[in-house]
Amino acid sequence: MKISHLTPGEEILMNVLWRLDAAYMREIIEQYPEPKPHPNTISTFLKILVEKEFLTTHKEGRVFQYSVAIPFEDYRKYLLRIFLEDYFNNSASELVKLLLDENLLKSSDLEQSFDIKTTVFPTHEKEEESELTEFLNDITAPKKKKKKKEKDDKKKNKKKNK
Repeated sequence: MKISHLTPGEEILMNVLWRLDAAYMREIIEQYPEPKPHPNTISTFLKILVEKEFLTTHKEGRVFQYSVAIPFEDYRKYLLRIFLEDYFNNSASELVKLLLDENLLKSSDLEQSFDIKTTVFPTHEKEEESELTEFLNDITAPKKKKKKKEKDDKKKNKKKNK
């Protein structure tokens, strides 16, 4: 089974179905978050999700029951792989490094999750400068001439010499 990317609308509907596991149209509409789209829109999304093989159908009389064919965990792993490929050069360690740098993950979280002891050393020191320090650095820094001004000065000098 090949997993493909879902549109935002399809993903909202799949989140409803992942919670329910299997449901009829009436139950899906009841559980759909506000603002609820028209039932025809939901029906179209369901048809697309069946075509993409995210859902299976079972006909009972005149109504269909929709069941999840691709579990949430499988889709989440698929998205993570794509995310790593697109943004982290397929390197999970780069992702973990960013999470640690941004304080979104602590080394204690790693110890709990993997039952290992870790020591995290920052790869670079972040200098947090106050606004006053930045202002002083700007004032005391040597001035740089603007290239445009230099060109204009050269043009004026050439005109004067002619």
